[in-house]
Amino acid sequence: MPLKTLFRNPAAEPIFTEREILRMTGPFILSFALSLLVGMLDTIMVSSVGDAAVSGVSIVDNVMQLVVFVFMAFVGTGGAVVAGQYLGSSEREQADRCARQLVWLSGSVSVLIMLLLFAARFPILRGFFGSITPEVLREAGIYITITVFSLPAMAIFESGMAIFRAMGDSRTTLRVSLVMNTINVAGNAALIYGFGMGTAGVAIPTLASRWVAAILAIRFLTDENKLIHLPRSLQPLADGPLIRKILKVGVPNGVENGIFQLGKLIVVRIVTGFGTAAIAANAVAVILTNIISVPGWGLNNSAMTVISRCVGKSDFDQARYYHKLLTALSYAVLTVWAGVMVLFLPWTLRLFTGISPEAAAIARAMVLWHAAGTVLFWVPAFLHPTALRAAGDVNYAMTVSIVSMWLFRVGGAWLLTRCTALGAPGTWAAMGLDWAFRAALYIPRWRSGKWESKRVI
Repeated sequence: MPLKTLFRNPAAEPIFTEREILRMTGPFILSFALSLLVGMLDTIMVSSVGDAAVSGVSIVDNVMQLVVFVFMAFVGTGGAVVAGQYLGSSEREQADRCARQLVWLSGSVSVLIMLLLFAARFPILRGFFGSITPEVLREAGIYITITVFSLPAMAIFESGMAIFRAMGDSRTTLRVSLVMNTINVAGNAALIYGFGMGTAGVAIPTLASRWVAAILAIRFLTDENKLIHLPRSLQPLADGPLIRKILKVGVPNGVENGIFQLGKLIVVRIVTGFGTAAIAANAVAVILTNIISVPGWGLNNSAMTVISRCVGKSDFDQARYYHKLLTALSYAVLTVWAGVMVLFLPWTLRLFTGISPEAAAIARAMVLWHAAGTVLFWVPAFLHPTALRAAGDVNYAMTVSIVSMWLFRVGGAWLLTRCTALGAPGTWAAMGLDWAFRAALYIPRWRSGKWESKRVI
């Protein structure tokens, strides 16, 4: 049945057609899928070195995600929302200035973060993951020493991708992602299997591929045919009022993401208490569950683009319509995809040949808990707050996320792993409780319409 028979756009001149949204969403999904496929291949390749290598890479990835996600939440999401709202209000010159400000702000600050993280890398690893074995610490040290120098590249790349998402230009994000991940996989295969470099063989291609992606992102952003583009001179920009607009969205989102990622690290620390097999299982489960969530994140990117454009135009009826459409699509696609992943889970786990049978069994339980939570609660727990942020309603989303994270994700993980027989998979059961609580608060917030008064520009 065609979508237009199920949903009716209230506007005589729609900002987006249903076909345009699907065309936009497809490359977003493929880009996420490609990135996660490479992550899975990384884990499979490094698993041939053993559980210690898998665990070390996984631990560092958690630390790097904390840094990158928090930093990009401060500037990337804020820049995407502000630029999207400027496009909606037909202020393209301001959208261009926003992109220029975003790239320079993220690039310069990320250099400082890189230097601090490099200097404190071993105290951070010992402080957060004190119970890991010397073998895991050694592998983690190798990986972080190399990949920390990719932080400025990641900041520039993610800033570029945020601007492309604001334009709805998902094809460019896919092209850059394709190049980056091809370099990563080919380099991993050559250095791990050809030269026997182990963990370093994963880190070096990661570093190289991220810098190539950053250069490509800047190259495409200087294309004057884009809705938003950078000047070819790349002259620095320091626009105080524009920075304040970006940070008005970015600071609450950054605080939210920082606390969320910190909570994830605490949960990972809880998992490390169950031994190397549990750490390796968690690394495998993260890869597989991220694959389950791929369609949802692709649709979330479309929601950010579409809702910010509608709010910039002050067309709240269309914002509601597109939100309803994207919610229905997300539920349908995620339910089917989660079912497929669960069906093929026994065969998928066999791809990770280097992990022990104990680790594989733990990973299976973790993935099953995640799949159940995805079908029931993922959409309102993630797509709804994305729509709220796109409208500028970031403080409410931040408050709910922080409270839920500490009460259910962290507190629930501690309780379920200590007071039940679930063991390490209990941390994933707690994740479902976290999502359920968020859904119970985000749904009525969107329906209330209070977000209509939160426009940023």
